[in-house]
Amino acid sequence: MKMYLCIDLKSFYASVECVERGLDPMTANLVVADPERSDKTICLAVSPSMKALGVKNRCRVFEIPRNIDYIMAEPRMQKYIDYAAEIYGIYLKYISKDDIHVYSIDEAFIDVSPYLKTYGKNAKEMAEFLMGEVYRETGIRATCGIGTNLYLTKIALDITAKHSSDFIGYLDEELYIKTLWDHRPLTDFWRIGPGIAKRLENCNIFTMGQLAHADEELLYGTFGIDAELLIDHAWGREPVTIADIKAYKSKTNSITSGQVLMRDYSFEEGKLIIRKIPKSNDGKLS
Repeated sequence: MKMYLCIDLKSFYASVECVERGLDPMTANLVVADPERSDKTICLAVSPSMKALGVKNRCRVFEIPRNIDYIMAEPRMQKYIDYAAEIYGIYLKYISKDDIHVYSIDEAFIDVSPYLKTYGKNAKEMAEFLMGEVYRETGIRATCGIGTNLYLTKIALDITAKHSSDFIGYLDEELYIKTLWDHRPLTDFWRIGPGIAKRLENCNIFTMGQLAHADEELLYGTFGIDAELLIDHAWGREPVTIADIKAYKSKTNSITSGQVLMRDYSFEEGKLIIRKIPKSNDGKLS
């Protein structure tokens, strides 16, 4: 049986700023936002203690209750990249890069199946060990999902681990069906955003259990080929492995997927932007 971990660094940007100041990220009130902008600027991260006080991540500064004393830290992206690289290096001490998929700057999937016998640990003990090493070497605390496939691992992280005292959650298909088929809202589940949730509601589908037993013709008529993914995930199934992700080859080589213009551009600058837009195999703009 496969065993995956999905390790997420708690309130990563805010935690880095706390560690850099010699503060405990779990108790210090800190937000990462540009102090030179207006109070309408978005906080890139808030510390766990701020979240405990009801302050939401990605809030605007003016939304923070005035009775809360906190530190405002200017964003330092290179610093966060350096910490993320150091933490990735910690994983590499124990796990091959072939068994690690970096999902984002603060989140990584790890296939620990080949290593459990080697290290004499079960999946949870392996998670505790890696989380402990990250904290020991960087001061950054982590949350971890454990699952028998990549989807269940992500759901264990996003839903189950948050309610666990040790910040570790576990799911297999049976446990997923037993504990989360009635969970609401659907937007708590990976890859179900407000738009998809609304379309499911229009089909009188409000839970994963209802989605699993829905008329497949209705789902394919509503979502097209994407219905296959929704049906698989409703049953806790996910065939894709880290090896599959590593073997994937993109049809385009552009490092961008869009352009956000922060000011009016001249004609010549506009031509440069057009050249950067990814093209399909037939040479047309995608």
